[in-house]
Amino acid sequence: MAGRPIHTFEVISTEQLAPHMIRLVLGGVGFDTFTPGKFTDSYVKIVIVEPDVDVVALPHPLTLDSFNDLPEHKRPTVRTYTVRSVDDSLRQIAIDFVVHGELGVAGPWAAAAKPGDPVYLMGPNGAYAPNPDADWYLFAGDEAGLPAISASLEALPPNAIGKAFIEVSGPDDVIPLKAPDGVDVHWIYRGGRADLVSDSVAGDNAPLIAAVKETQWLPGQVQVFVHGEAQAVMHNLRPYLRKERGVDAKWASISGYWRRGRTEETFRQWKAELAKAEAGQQD
Repeated sequence: MAGRPIHTFEVISTEQLAPHMIRLVLGGVGFDTFTPGKFTDSYVKIVIVEPDVDVVALPHPLTLDSFNDLPEHKRPTVRTYTVRSVDDSLRQIAIDFVVHGELGVAGPWAAAAKPGDPVYLMGPNGAYAPNPDADWYLFAGDEAGLPAISASLEALPPNAIGKAFIEVSGPDDVIPLKAPDGVDVHWIYRGGRADLVSDSVAGDNAPLIAAVKETQWLPGQVQVFVHGEAQAVMHNLRPYLRKERGVDAKWASISGYWRRGRTEETFRQWKAELAKAEAGQQD
């Protein structure tokens, strides 16, 4: 990651989508080096730089290595976010952020952003796009998965059939989505912030799990996209879909975007340990 180029954008506008979600539209010279991805789960690494760091004075071309000579507390924090949309004609990208006051790093940073502020990105990367050969589509996720689900719904063919299950805090967090008439969108309310609600409605007990398991299974080949809190997704929905429903890996994009009680750094470590353990089980 350290040697990857960092693209320099600037904030064009901000929009409060819901009480706990804000959208930043980014533009500027970043498109001179940034090539938008073709996947609907395309994501970037946001490099959050301390405001008193003189980026112009750092070694260029800009990479994470450019910050190595700074004191450790002045080095940037990196967070991963889905690209909600790209406007090639305007050379702008939109990224949606979940914001809960001063909690976390990226949320407060996004809430404080204003037009003209610089934004530094690495990427993009991604792996999923709706397969037109599928007979129907199943989407499931929480606020973290919502941008990719939203982009995927917009990319479906007009005659697509499917179901989308989105778990959020409550009715105030529902946002308008564009989906084909044949795709039913279901909003699932957990009753509070995903990181603060009790275990009775989180992890193994997340209401998203029951919503997916209890829905009527449609005939034909399904393509699934399930992303959200890792315990709910990886330990509950993935085995249900892959084993009980027999969805082959080539028709399934299933991953944890975050895990309760972990920062992104410790979450990456947890994912690596999980992947190593699963690889050992397959040997």
